[in-house]
Amino acid sequence: MQHNGWDHALKVTAEGAGLVGHAGAVLLRKAADQAGLTAQLSGALRVKGSSPAFDRGTVLVSLAAAIALGATSMSDIALLAHLAPVLGDAPSGPTVRRALDLAGTAAALDRIARARAKARAHVWKLIQGTPAGFPWLEIAGKTLAGWLVTDMDATLVTASSDKEGAAPTWKKGYGFHPLGAWCASTRECLAMLLRPGNAGSNTFTDHKEVLAAALRQVPARFRRRILVRVDGAGASHELVEHLISLSSPRKTVLFTCGWMITGADEAAIMQVPQDAWKPGISQDGEAEEEKDVAEITHLMSRAGKWPGGLRWIARRVKPSRRQMPNLTAYEKKTGWRYSITCTNIPGNGITGVPGSHHPQYIDVAHREHAVVETGGVRAAKAMGLRNLPSKTWQVNAGWVIAANIAADLAAWTRLLGCHDDEELRDADPGTLRYRIWHIPARLARHARQRTLAISPDWPWKQAFLTCWQRLCALPAPA
Repeated sequence: MQHNGWDHALKVTAEGAGLVGHAGAVLLRKAADQAGLTAQLSGALRVKGSSPAFDRGTVLVSLAAAIALGATSMSDIALLAHLAPVLGDAPSGPTVRRALDLAGTAAALDRIARARAKARAHVWKLIQGTPAGFPWLEIAGKTLAGWLVTDMDATLVTASSDKEGAAPTWKKGYGFHPLGAWCASTRECLAMLLRPGNAGSNTFTDHKEVLAAALRQVPARFRRRILVRVDGAGASHELVEHLISLSSPRKTVLFTCGWMITGADEAAIMQVPQDAWKPGISQDGEAEEEKDVAEITHLMSRAGKWPGGLRWIARRVKPSRRQMPNLTAYEKKTGWRYSITCTNIPGNGITGVPGSHHPQYIDVAHREHAVVETGGVRAAKAMGLRNLPSKTWQVNAGWVIAANIAADLAAWTRLLGCHDDEELRDADPGTLRYRIWHIPARLARHARQRTLAISPDWPWKQAFLTCWQRLCALPAPA
């Protein structure tokens, strides 16, 4: 057998001293402390007459850091015991469970939400003050400056054992069906509602609750212009009416949502003149081939049953082989697959965004909602939501909020500590773990000082050091 001899005279032991793995945890913890989140959560989870050995707010932040590092169960908090010389004693698995059981109560969830909102207001002010500024969303080459885009979506979390609240899902699986709302600019999970697996995709009361919770997380100065995007599975008549009602003289709420096409809608599409179909545009603003867009508002027979001010944008694409079996008779006849977007973006477009009144722009703005599947849902599953670790609903509700906090800490660390690094500023959880979170280090003590030393050969050593220095320099919240 041929080999290169790399293991010649190699001895492996467990006798290393002063070693620290996953040193990136110090960045996550520093971000939480500097933002004031640790202190805010400590107050939110304080119980009168109780003096636990571990502050519950610190436990929740520690668990969130562990989740960002890759923890998938409460026992994975043991990872932080390895970091005890740096971060202090780590809580045990049972301590984490008690903290989650407390955090999962309705009263505690409300207090935690207020604590997160207060810390977020401070962080977003700091992000605005960086040279990069706030990361306003860019669609088709145009920046939506001043417009906060919120994406709503539900996802399935499989349960491999019997757990409280788990139920059969619409995909014939078994587990939970949480509904979340994400900030598209920062990829923070603003709010999430844990639901049984058989919860409906378009349940209005759930969408109303999650959206309200998400908007409460947004600092007041960012609430004046909101764009909400919902896919077709979550759209309903009640939700559209509610979204319209949110606008006021001091606040503008626009939305785009998917539309369930009926025979009447196909009849409207049939009336579109061939020359009215215009090429769709991609996210970089380039024209697309065999993908056309047209406004059909004036042709919609159902428009009279809906609130005034709505517009309907039709899109047609050449179907893939996988989509062929699901086409309607009309689609098979025309050779196109159709979809419709409903919106209240007015005829003069989105304020401050030239050209946003065009059907092509509205189409691409709504289709960009699909990034929630990667930057939101998949990122959430990569940070704690691939599995819910407990048999009890309340503990799992606490775990969900810890996973949301993990997403917050990852976003804050990226945007405050790596704002000038194009690769790390927008990196996904896997990239951050590989390059920053899981970096090895050695802890040395000398002259009453502790030094956490990373290898000078680590490819991203400068990014790590710069991030730490920037986080240390952040001003404390007022």
